Amino acid sequence: MAKATQKTEAKTVTVQQIGSPIRRPDVQRQTLIGLGLNKMHRTRTLEDTPSVRGMIRAVQHLVRVVDEK
Repeated sequence: MAKATQKTEAKTVTVQQIGSPIRRPDVQRQTLIGLGLNKMHRTRTLEDTPSVRGMIRAVQHLVRVVDEK
């Protein structure tokens, strides 16, 4: 008998960059790059993991959470 495979959708979070990294600490600039955001108004859909949530929290003044699924 073959086991039925269950597709579980991974939770995702969509973030948009709303602030410029100019005149910010280099660590914040690198965090934005790690999230895939390095230009204004760029949007990325990322897997909702504790590490991604921590990165979002570290630059919460520069990003906006658009959608959570």
